[in-house]
Amino acid sequence: MDPDAVAKAFVEHYYSTFDSNRGNLANLYQEASMLTFEGQKIQGSQSIVAKLTSLPFHQCQHKISTVDCQPSGPAGGMLVFVSGNLQLAGEQHALKFSQMFHLMPTPQGSFYVLNDIFRLNYA
Repeated sequence: MDPDAVAKAFVEHYYSTFDSNRGNLANLYQEASMLTFEGQKIQGSQSIVAKLTSLPFHQCQHKISTVDCQPSGPAGGMLVFVSGNLQLAGEQHALKFSQMFHLMPTPQGSFYVLNDIFRLNYA
């Protein structure tokens, strides 16, 4: 398993799903998962998706600038750090963001998001 290839595939899947239908992100999280969104901590798949689907915009497009990853611990986890631009529908200027995912393997051979930290980067 090439960690860079896994990270790239995860990032493509996550943001294309986020941009098209945020509710479909639920299967990437579990009950132990935690999202920190702009400092607010949210735990559990249902609560995380409720937060993401309640954001005050309906259409957006993520444009990824960088993806960095590292193996994390003996259980086969991975840290994935993403930076890029978030373009909201109807807005002239894109917002810069950073997001970190801690991915953990599932018994089925895929990964789920254990930890997710999102921040807008203000200049």
